[in-house]
This record gives sequence, structure tokens and C-alpha cells, in this order.
Amino acid sequence: MIALIKGLQLLLSLSILVVLHELGHYLAARYFKTRVEKFYLFMNPGFSIFKKQIGETEWGIGWLPLGGYVKISGMIDESMDTEQMANPPQPWEFRSKPAWQRLIIMLGGIIMNLLVGYLIYCMILFCWGEDKILNDFSVNVDPRMEEFGFQNGDQILKYNGQEVEYYGELSGRLFSEKVTEVTVLRDGVEAIISLEKELGQILIDSGIRPLYTPLLPTFVELVNPGSKAEKAGLAHGDVITAIDGKVVGSSYEATQQIQSIKSSPLLLTVNRSGEELILPAMTDSLGKLGFAFQGASQVHIDYTFGESIAGGYHKAYNTLHEYVVSLRFLASPAGASQVGSLITFGSIFSPNWDWHRFWKNTALLSLILAFMNLLPIPALDGGHVMFLLYEMVVGKPAPDKILEYAQIIGIICLLGLMVFALGNDFFRLFTGGFS
Repeated sequence: MIALIKGLQLLLSLSILVVLHELGHYLAARYFKTRVEKFYLFMNPGFSIFKKQIGETEWGIGWLPLGGYVKISGMIDESMDTEQMANPPQPWEFRSKPAWQRLIIMLGGIIMNLLVGYLIYCMILFCWGEDKILNDFSVNVDPRMEEFGFQNGDQILKYNGQEVEYYGELSGRLFSEKVTEVTVLRDGVEAIISLEKELGQILIDSGIRPLYTPLLPTFVELVNPGSKAEKAGLAHGDVITAIDGKVVGSSYEATQQIQSIKSSPLLLTVNRSGEELILPAMTDSLGKLGFAFQGASQVHIDYTFGESIAGGYHKAYNTLHEYVVSLRFLASPAGASQVGSLITFGSIFSPNWDWHRFWKNTALLSLILAFMNLLPIPALDGGHVMFLLYEMVVGKPAPDKILEYAQIIGIICLLGLMVFALGNDFFRLFTGGFS
């Protein structure tokens, strides 16, 4: 059921983004009086689930849920329709338009995805505001970090001399900048840890396991009514000190320990007003009991409509910048192993239908699609842009045969990348890499 809910959210998110991306091409083409023969959500090799002719354009839904497309007259694209290109150019065809107009048509989808990502972030900030966790706590460090000079109980203060104000920056900035110097507070004294390898690469090499986790108390803040935790006798104010006799020193450690025991009995050792109690409990299929620990200090920021316009821009820019800069890790074997397919994208959605998280993920995917489509790979928008820029510089278009061969090579490369990404995902599925 969880996989189905995540899959449906991914399908809806990508369907929205594909339709809007293709709408960007369509609107630009129609503005320059270029004929659009087809507008499809999903691919339709052989047959269509739905199609309707409206004016010059056939609107439809294909049966193969892999993106979508608009077929523009007089253009060599993934349809590989070369018969049309053998006829004399017509005024309404793509190839008859000036190069600058064709460039705008090809950039239409990318521009639309950038705008959509930005507008969704504006909407999120205006409707929900923003919660930020203050970076005012010590951390537990992963054992592999001790060799670099980190210790349990350190408080991360600065990266490369710049203050880390919020908890989200502890991991986010590892991808957006090359962190080689970390300032920590240890026993009331600041210490500087210098690294030969950037911290983000250390994270990638270790398989995206957290480098450090908040050292927060195991104070029970909330027990859900009717939950397994309530049936076990757990109450607000309890401090969990051990699970199945194993001492736990932080809420993160306790959570990981409980979630590793799925659909099984366990014993909670708790301290209740100075009295030690042993509470037998039974986890559910997800390894949960239905309670929450006291969280870290956080601030909630509300945005007016005007503030959300500026805030959405900064959110979209920082997200896109972090994603693009993080691609440098793909040059390493460990980084390449993190490349994922639709299974990876599906895993980021909530196991419950959460509209806040849905729109955050949709905004992220919109910006990723914009950037990926801009890459100068034939069969992507960026490949067409590359040949159009060549034409504008040289003064004449590349030969049709070159465009045809480039399109075929681009499709083969993309299929190869899809197979590689799918292989990575299946490996993670079988080795427990997905939660």
C-alpha cells in the first residue's frame, strides 16, 4: 500500500510537470504560428488511450507512462518522421521559422519548468510558511567520522568559516559548496577540523548515511491515542533509557533501534519521575509504536504574499544551485552509484498523502527536469538548442542526416542511462537501500 501511495503521487507529479513542460513548447510554437500536430501526455507507440482532434492538433494520452511530447511540423524529433522533411518547407513548419524563433520554441518547456518550480515554492511559503530547526544542539557522529577528528558531543558551528544557522544546512551545504573546514564547539572551546577530502565526498563515499545526527534527549513528548505505545503504558514525560536492554543515548538512536524491530515485541526501559519501569510493547509493520520524542528547537516563519514572491525565488535558486553543484560527485564511482530512476524519485514522497510534501517534491522535480532538459544531449531540448546555436553562429543549419543520426545516438544514450539508473535502484531494493 505504501508503494502504491508513493507511486500515485509520483505519477501525478510527473504528469503535471510533463503537461506543463509540453505546454511551454506548444504556446511558444503557436505564438510564432508554427503548427503543432500532436500534444500527448505519455508515449503512444501503436495506440492511444485517448485522443481527440481539435483544430490542427491531436490531443491525447498514451499508454506508456514515460513522459510526453508535442509533435511540431517540420522538425526532426523523437518521432523520427523523416517523410515530412523530404517535402518542400511550408510557412507553418518549424524549419521555416528564423533560428531565434526556433530557439525560443525549444526553450519553452525549460522556461515553463523553471517558472513552475518557482511558483510552487511561492505557493508553499504563502500557504504553509516554513519551519526551520535551529542548529543549537550537539551531535552524535558516525564512527567513520572519528578518524577525521570529529567526536560525539561536538556542536557544528561553521563550514569554511561561515556560521551554520539551521539544521538543514548541515547536510544541504555539503552539496552546494566544498566544505573542507569545520568549526566545532567541544567542551566549551571552539576547535577547527581541517579535511583533505571535502565533507560532501565523504558523505557520498559512505552511501548517504548521515555523517552526524542530533544529540537530543529521549524525552517522550506525544503518545498517539489508541497507539501501540499507549497500550504499552508509555506516557508523556517518560524518558526512554534502553530498548531490549540496550542503552540508548539520543532520540535518533532510540528511533533507529525501534524501527529495526518490525512487527515484533520489545522491552522499553523508561525513567518516569525517577522510577525505572519496564514496558513490553509490540511494533507495527513499519517498526513504529505511535509516539514522538521532543524535537529540537525550531522557528516557524509565515510569509505574506509579497514576501513569498521573493522567498520563492531564493528557495528555487538555492535548490537548483545545490542540485547542479552536487552533480560534481557523479565523477566518482560512489557518486555514480547514487544515480536513480523513477523508483528513487518515488521514494522521496510521503507514505501518506501529504500535500505539503507533494508540492515540495513537485517543485524540486520541476527544477531538475528544467536542468536535465537543458543538457546538450540529442533527443533532449538541450540537444536541439545546441544545433540551433551552431546554426546561428555558422550561418547555416546542420545537415538533416546529422540531425537524424544525432537523434538516434541521443535516444540510445538516454535508454542506456535509464537502464543504468534502474539497475542501481534494483540493487538498492534488494540490499535494503530504500526506506
